[in-house]
Amino acid sequence: MPSKKEIRGKVVSIKNTQKITRAMEMVAASKMRRTQDRLKAARPYAQSLERIIFHVAQATPEYRHPYMENRTGNRVGILVIGTDRGLCGGLNINLFRKVFRKAKELSAGGGSVVWGLLGKKAVNFYSSVGAEVVAKAEGLGDVPTLKHVRGVVLAMTQLYKEGKIDTLWVASNEFVNTLIQRPRLARLLPIADHEELALEHDEKTEVRAELKRSQSWDYLYEPEPKDVLDALLERYVEALVFHSLVENGASEMAAKMVAMKNSSENAGRIINELQIAYNKARQAAITQEIAEIVAGAAAV
Repeated sequence: MPSKKEIRGKVVSIKNTQKITRAMEMVAASKMRRTQDRLKAARPYAQSLERIIFHVAQATPEYRHPYMENRTGNRVGILVIGTDRGLCGGLNINLFRKVFRKAKELSAGGGSVVWGLLGKKAVNFYSSVGAEVVAKAEGLGDVPTLKHVRGVVLAMTQLYKEGKIDTLWVASNEFVNTLIQRPRLARLLPIADHEELALEHDEKTEVRAELKRSQSWDYLYEPEPKDVLDALLERYVEALVFHSLVENGASEMAAKMVAMKNSSENAGRIINELQIAYNKARQAAITQEIAEIVAGAAAV
């Protein structure tokens, strides 16, 4: 049995660790709320952009942008969004496993897979397994901006334009609530149908109903609709990736908050167990001292 001094040392050490995990839990909770606010603020931009793209595409039915053409090949590009830091449970590894399984399905039949990576954890993981990485970015920070994703997005979309990949996907964690974050793999390119754009189901239904009610709109395009559509689709792909990045950040903070909460609770349980062990060791020492006193008195 460990001595009382050893047990006291362990208790002090675990209590210090518990203070750190509790502080990290509160910090993660605060950051999660701010990230959720940014997530809500980014959503109207994507919704408005979708409506404009739909209208412009309807105005030029004879023009089909390369981003909106289906391809039959199995050369795949996947843009994976991970985190820069750990201590967030299985958030990253669950996403990476799902993406690996999906990559095998998408590239079945002799296809190839190239990777674009955002976040230090994603870069470290896919570099260690020998994946073909064509673009990467680290140091995203707690408040990411478009400049963090633009370089990687441009590199991946350029491969698509050159015909080196046939589909482009984005993988990130979907923020459901504080306790649930789901790995998600969504197709970025091609945008085969306007209705496949990234809106929630009820919002999609609302958009369709609105367009059915009115077959005319009051947009004036300058320059030509074709040029507008070309520029908008580039921005739209960037917006989708950025939205996934912000959502992944909210998932990271939620997972970190839960992980730190569990760590604090586990530390409390260990402290209680050590306290019981300390009491037993103390009682054993007292009993031994009494026995020695009695034995000495009897000897006299």
